[in-house]
Amino acid sequence: MSLTVRTISSADHLAYLTSLPSASFLQTPAWAAVKPEWRGESIGWFDGSEIVGAGLVLYRKLPKVAKYLAYLPEGPVIDFASAVEGPGGLAAWLDPMVKHLTGKGAFGVRMGPPVVLRTWDAATVKKAVADPALRTLGDAPAATADGRAIAVTRELHRIGWREQVSEGGFTAGQPKYNFWLPLAEADGTPRTEEAVLRGMNQLWRRNIKKADKAGVEVTLGGADDLAAFHAIYSETAVRDHFTPRPLSYFQTMWDALNGEDPDRMRLYLAHHEGDLVAATTLVRVGQHAWYSYGASTTAKREVRGSNAIQWQMIRDAMADGCTVYDMRGITDTLDPEDSHVGLIQFKVGTGGQAVEYAGEWDLPVNRLLYLAFQQYMKRR
Repeated sequence: MSLTVRTISSADHLAYLTSLPSASFLQTPAWAAVKPEWRGESIGWFDGSEIVGAGLVLYRKLPKVAKYLAYLPEGPVIDFASAVEGPGGLAAWLDPMVKHLTGKGAFGVRMGPPVVLRTWDAATVKKAVADPALRTLGDAPAATADGRAIAVTRELHRIGWREQVSEGGFTAGQPKYNFWLPLAEADGTPRTEEAVLRGMNQLWRRNIKKADKAGVEVTLGGADDLAAFHAIYSETAVRDHFTPRPLSYFQTMWDALNGEDPDRMRLYLAHHEGDLVAATTLVRVGQHAWYSYGASTTAKREVRGSNAIQWQMIRDAMADGCTVYDMRGITDTLDPEDSHVGLIQFKVGTGGQAVEYAGEWDLPVNRLLYLAFQQYMKRR
């Protein structure tokens, strides 16, 4: 098999992704429109005339030079594990990509292979958080370890790719550790709502019931409701000490994702006696649903609008045939003094599992420009 890589249309890119069970929403053609400071390109891998892989490339320009970092967030969408075992190994797939991107002016390539190395079940994570002898998830016994996925990382090292080191728990790009709530059993059988509820801890179940008893009503919103979402998202940002994205970001995201698929992005609103108490966004590609952004008011926290809205998103994802409800990033820290531990404790209450991806990897093509770009990003 001799592979070639070339630019493809957004329509061909989307058609390929649609042929798969799922792919990261960061690899959809529409995501390029959400990142206007980057230039987007859809690429395809071809075995003869057959498309066998695809990727969304985002190009970030180096100041004063017509050279770019080529970034494939949570991609490309190729079968990494099979590629390692095939003729020529991973290089047979990645070398044509690097050649294509270099021809487009890339001085370096960054990607996030969407392979899962290890998982930890909720009981193990909960026990590990309570054990002062353990400092990171990696110190706790994993429920699963995928030898084929781990072979991908070994091969990347061998052929010159560099894994990006996390800073303060999270990497500069996409998180290496995520939290999933499986919506299907290991054999693919869909889980029932009762089974998912039984898997949650008592606090989650009690809060869901409390919200129901208090009369919290969860509804779907439209583009006109994004401003209301953003108002309490900004309130949440002040309370939780993070920098909020502007309203225009969410409006762009809504138009781009739902322009590609009318049900790609949803806005959920939780009201109590007419007051908006929580709001969230959900993104879905095939069988994978992501809880992407959440917000809640400081007032009326006792009615548990956040739990009510999460439960409704989980139920809807199940009704849509999803196999994974993805709660996005966590860190691997178990240090009780680290503020990120609270995020793990909240998510582990769903009874899901911590998931370790391969992380993000760089290949410097022009080492001098690559170093200059790293220095530029540190100064921003």
